[in-house]
Amino acid sequence: MIEETQGKLIASARQAFARLGYADASMEEITAQAGLTRGALYHHFGDKKGLFAAVVFQIDDEIDIRLQRIGEQASTRWEGFRERCRAYLTLALDAEVRRIVLSDARAVLGERARLSQPQCIASLSSLLAAMVREGDIADCDCDALACMLHGSLEASALWIAEGESPPQRLERSLDALNRMLAGIKAA
Repeated sequence: MIEETQGKLIASARQAFARLGYADASMEEITAQAGLTRGALYHHFGDKKGLFAAVVFQIDDEIDIRLQRIGEQASTRWEGFRERCRAYLTLALDAEVRRIVLSDARAVLGERARLSQPQCIASLSSLLAAMVREGDIADCDCDALACMLHGSLEASALWIAEGESPPQRLERSLDALNRMLAGIKAA
């Protein structure tokens, strides 16, 4: 019953935050859409900000799963890595991701929005180390490179999402990504 109630609130909030943004989504609308009371929201999430954090973390988890699948379906580890990077940038065109994760999360959650960052960097570092061992990329400090790549991808996604013409910015970013990845690929 607890998971069902939380699921209803998260689903309702996710729709409201994507459609209206955090500031304009009301707790009354969210709870009414879920068929629950404000008391249920307070009980399970503390407040609107706590519910918003749960929505952000749910979307982050879905993105992680999607990117993992892309990597697993690729013919080589290098190709999977490359496609994961491309897919991450492409997510900046998704209206829900753009509004909730790339725009509102930073403003509303501040540092809490970056809680998954160390995990993402560690995962990326492990992937890079495997590619070093397999000879796909030249020997390097995988932790430093993971930080650099993560920061570049995150900044590019924000640049794409916040621009006047996101599809054109995506194409420019994908070209820059190809050039950057060519620089780390083993000869």
